[in-house]
Amino acid sequence: MRRAQGEEQGAKGRIALLIVVCVGLFGLIGGRLVSLGMTPAEARNAYHVTPQDEVQASRPDIVDRNGEVLATDLATASLYAEPRNVGLVDEAVEKLSSVLPDIDVATLRRDLSGDRGFVWLKREIPSRLREKVHDLGIPGVGFLSETRRFYPGGPSVGHIVGHTDIDNAGIAGMEKTIDGGGLGALQAVGLARKGRSLAPVRLSIDLRVQHAVRDELSRALERYRALAAVGIVLDARTMEVVAMSSLPDYNPNNPAEALDPNRLNRATAGVYELGSVFKTFTLAMGLDSGVVTLNTPIDARYPLKIGRFTIHDFHATHRWLTVKEVFQHSSNIGSAKIALAVGAKRQKAYLKSFGMFDRIETELPETARPLVQKSWPDVTAATVAFGHGISVTPMHVAVAGAAMVNGGIYAPPTFYPRSEAEMMTIGRRVISPQTSAMMRELMLFNGTDGSGRNARVPGYNVGGKTGTAEKAVKGGYSESKRINSFLAAFPIDDPQYVVLIVIDEPKPEEGKPYATAGYNAAPTVANVISRVGPMLIKTPRFENDDAVERAITVAYQDE
Repeated sequence: MRRAQGEEQGAKGRIALLIVVCVGLFGLIGGRLVSLGMTPAEARNAYHVTPQDEVQASRPDIVDRNGEVLATDLATASLYAEPRNVGLVDEAVEKLSSVLPDIDVATLRRDLSGDRGFVWLKREIPSRLREKVHDLGIPGVGFLSETRRFYPGGPSVGHIVGHTDIDNAGIAGMEKTIDGGGLGALQAVGLARKGRSLAPVRLSIDLRVQHAVRDELSRALERYRALAAVGIVLDARTMEVVAMSSLPDYNPNNPAEALDPNRLNRATAGVYELGSVFKTFTLAMGLDSGVVTLNTPIDARYPLKIGRFTIHDFHATHRWLTVKEVFQHSSNIGSAKIALAVGAKRQKAYLKSFGMFDRIETELPETARPLVQKSWPDVTAATVAFGHGISVTPMHVAVAGAAMVNGGIYAPPTFYPRSEAEMMTIGRRVISPQTSAMMRELMLFNGTDGSGRNARVPGYNVGGKTGTAEKAVKGGYSESKRINSFLAAFPIDDPQYVVLIVIDEPKPEEGKPYATAGYNAAPTVANVISRVGPMLIKTPRFENDDAVERAITVAYQDE
């Protein structure tokens, strides 16, 4: 009896507890409903993500360093259908195909058949066609508002900003980087929908400089009848990419163009043997390791034989050369002998510290890994000294070149604004300040008395190094196809900017004896600096070369 009474009381207790829990839940739900009823519609909508909201996902504007818009969202509309509500499919197909002549009729009929609840018929329909479709009055067919990406700069910044797909998701360039940085997650939870303003993403690019570089590359392609060209402008103090152009390029407003392999971003995704610009790095390691000084004599009287290979000079002097003259005359023999004196182990260590063995670490997704020989015999050490036997991207050369002249600090390039202090925090020393000062002297000397004479621009004290590399072909190197380059810095006594121009397979200009870099890449650098110099440096300095050279000499003696 007592046991039965206990069980009855226990059952009543459980029922009472269940009633309390239910009342509590209903109370919470009721309170939430009252709260939502008192909340403005805009705030309620912020928590309610509809299918239409999903196709309205917004992206932040992309702007250059001065606030000029490089990418923005535009409103558009896309045609959809609810097949279960369409009714007469054949009639709908006939009507739609009459105003949308480019639509595939068979696919349209298939999409409208069946009882699916939603199907896209055509994305991003022009406004002139929307009214015509609307006037057809087809049940179950309507429009959803979307956003599409628009690039005011067109092809001039295509390789930098990249592009989005039909769903406005970034799939190339900085657009892809922005998604990878968290925008995709924001869109997934409804925090990046249409109507929500996102702070613009500011890049380090200067659109004025970008236009000038691209324009001069276009002129160079025509003038020298070349296949392709690359132009890079770096801030030597911060490693910010101020401009980067690769021609042929593509228009991000027409992303299909990016599928053309000839429109590859050669600046960061193409690897090449870039020839004698590598002598810049060979002489830097020779000077920095103490193997040579600027006045060390090098025997360049005869070709250098290593096993079955013979190394010649393009413009042979057939005499002893100082290290300074090795740079001035771009001697393959002299550079190879310096590399052999440094030794393969130290040469590889220097090149790795200069970033030449690894993929460029930067925000742009499209970057290529250098092609480096696995074995490193003496002949490899000798040929790499003048840029053969190792393939890198132009960006590798530009960044390493900046480290040669900025005091010896290497840091990865960036497409976002960066201060000099930030660069020094993440940078690493690769050569001493004294070596860097000597490299500035060498580049100035080559710019005034060597192969870089055609790159001179009054007021900007340009120094640099040419590179003329025979292109690798099956079975060896071509004697008629070259990749030419010029690596420059200005003003060379206090380098603020580095410019690299690369021209693929230039032809000799009419009346000129050669198609080497001094005849095409160097003049193109001069044209670029003459245009962008006034944008980047407010006051040119019209000093004579002797004064500039003295300033550099004092700098490395005092450091």
